[in-house]
Amino acid sequence: MSSMVVAVDLKKFFGDFQALDNVSFEIEHGEVLCIIGPSGSGKSTLLRCINQLERIDSGAIWIDDELIGFRQDGDKLYQLNDAEIARQRLSSGMVFQRFNLFAHMTVLENIIEGPVIVQKRAKTAVIPEAMALLEKVGLTDKKDSYPSELSGGQQQRIAIARALAMKPKLMLFDEPTSALDPELVSDVLSVMRDLAKSGMTMVVVTHELGFAREVANRVVFMDRGKIVESGTPQEILSSPKEKRTQDFIAAVLA
Repeated sequence: MSSMVVAVDLKKFFGDFQALDNVSFEIEHGEVLCIIGPSGSGKSTLLRCINQLERIDSGAIWIDDELIGFRQDGDKLYQLNDAEIARQRLSSGMVFQRFNLFAHMTVLENIIEGPVIVQKRAKTAVIPEAMALLEKVGLTDKKDSYPSELSGGQQQRIAIARALAMKPKLMLFDEPTSALDPELVSDVLSVMRDLAKSGMTMVVVTHELGFAREVANRVVFMDRGKIVESGTPQEILSSPKEKRTQDFIAAVLA
């Protein structure tokens, strides 16, 4: 079985700053990959490139055997147009640090918006699915509430449900708990834990090392746009080989 994500020699520049420096990795179907590292190490940029919110400068990414961002014709690559990129982007759901919910819509309206408007699916089919997702994230009683009436943790759980409503093959999480008060973190991590158990392929940028230790199949440590070290949670979090990894983990746990 081929990998869900294959990335080869990714480079990304912002002006003179190199955010990604020859990054290559594979993620298997059903695998949970946690990416850790200091601020500015390229973690979020990597997720944004997978989801085509940023365009890579060189290299290639495949999601479920489909080359993303480009069409290959013989030996030549042609950039896809915005509509083609939008279609490809549907294969991955992304949850950000900030919840990005539509403030003028209820919780239920937020969840059904994508399937109805983008995927052109019937509301009658989508609403029961949305209610099932609300049950999954423990918030069925909030279906008629507006985002401003919810805690940050509740909003983040709704954001996860909204991403899942599009039935993605892959879920990307960009530090989904970093903007939350500490007491709200556990509910969000619990939803993500259940999602991992269900077999969803997940890439999680996180500073929650306990979550990475418990849920990840593999942990990647990034610094200065490079993958410094990759291995099992035990290898990376308990006995890292590289000094940069050792120093980072010691600082986080201090």
